Amino acid sequence: MSIDLSDIKNFQDATVTVMGLGRYKKGSGIGAAKWLMRHGAQLVITDLKDEEELRESVDEIMHWYSQYRAQFTNRDIYQPVFVLGKHDADNFTDVDLVVQNPGVARESEFVILAKEQGVPIESDISLFFLYCPFPIFSITGTRGKSTTTALLGEMLKHKHPKTVVAGNITRSPLEDLDWLLEEKQSIPIVLELSSWLLESIEGLGLGPQIALLTNAYQDHLDRYASFEAYVAAKELIFQEQKPDQMAILNADQEIMHQIAGRIPSKRIYWFSATALPEGTNGVYRNGDNFVRRIDGMETNYAHVHDLKLEGDHNIMNALSASLAAYLAGVSEEDIHASLKTFAGLPGRQEILGEVEGVLFVNDTTGTSPEGVMAALKRFGKGGNIVLICGGSSKGLGFTQMGKMIGQECKYVVLFDGDAANDIERAIGDGAPSVRVKSMEQAVKEAYKNAKLGDVILLSPGTSSFGMFKNEFDRGDQFKAAFEKLGGKA
Repeated sequence: MSIDLSDIKNFQDATVTVMGLGRYKKGSGIGAAKWLMRHGAQLVITDLKDEEELRESVDEIMHWYSQYRAQFTNRDIYQPVFVLGKHDADNFTDVDLVVQNPGVARESEFVILAKEQGVPIESDISLFFLYCPFPIFSITGTRGKSTTTALLGEMLKHKHPKTVVAGNITRSPLEDLDWLLEEKQSIPIVLELSSWLLESIEGLGLGPQIALLTNAYQDHLDRYASFEAYVAAKELIFQEQKPDQMAILNADQEIMHQIAGRIPSKRIYWFSATALPEGTNGVYRNGDNFVRRIDGMETNYAHVHDLKLEGDHNIMNALSASLAAYLAGVSEEDIHASLKTFAGLPGRQEILGEVEGVLFVNDTTGTSPEGVMAALKRFGKGGNIVLICGGSSKGLGFTQMGKMIGQECKYVVLFDGDAANDIERAIGDGAPSVRVKSMEQAVKEAYKNAKLGDVILLSPGTSSFGMFKNEFDRGDQFKAAFEKLGGKA
């Protein structure tokens, strides 16, 4: 049994298993379930988390079920079946389609079981690629992909106010697909794609019009057998492109030059914090200037001090986003205006404000050692930081991060997760530390060890785990604790 995916109408009455519901209200799992339900699929929604953990998500789905029943009286809308706290084999073998959430590993025995039975496996992203009528601009990378995605989205919104920004940025693009299909004029689509989402478009034969790889560092080694396997997943952003579609890579990382030799695109562009080799197309920083070189023509199009974003890493994000925007047809004026006004995303080195002269910074999305080091570099003055970090280990090495903590931190508060031992070992005698079991306790300990002029920095360096629903919940709890202390922005 399988479904003919050539027409959306074929979802009516099809039996579909959504594997992994998740807890983001507009994320992949909920977004996919809503879209499939709206198009008349008979859904089984299954997740290893139990009903208690997923209560809000289940309520959200049932709310939309009632809405769709009332709205689409001309078609059958089926009440979804929930199988929570476990997966049942027959929900993967006796169905027309399995839609896999990005949190589910492709090595899952149930995914393999479905494949063996010839059941097609898609994701919200692969379904969107199949049906989206307009060019897609996709961004991936270890660091900076969310900021770059949001900044490119801002630039494109100047040109097209309806621009869609979705993907790994906690919004499923399926939330927007139906209205996009009604549009007569082309609407730009900007998708942030994690390596897991990219795996789902492998073999699709449909690639993004512009594909941008921000960088590649060691990450998610709990999910991938090696750094090479992780990079291969990132490379998938280019592998489905046609030769006339555009690829953008980071010229400052050696590995990118190896990747460039393997991709089908004949239109390769580069971005660099220093200079580009003669004859290459792209953008680079020259002193205070942002310079664009296309076919030998060089244009100074912005200044570093124009940027509202701070930090060296954000200079790279601004360079790459402005290059993608230019290639997508955004005007010089609109690119420049966005660079001057875009202030970044919540949870990315977000300055919350002060309590009694102590600055609070929410960097909850700093989930790799490189992320922590970028924040320490920006806010550190040689021992003025109280760092809150730790969580679930992703098989990462913390040696460099530990060394930098020794230079920039006076105290470290560690969440009591399986990464705590590794981080403690990496810090050694560099800074005293304490372990905590809640955000409230973490902020209390941090504030106790901070004085006027210090910075309390939440930058986990790892994934969130049982203590929080996800990284955004972790950031929200930090913000709430800051406000409880009397903090004001």
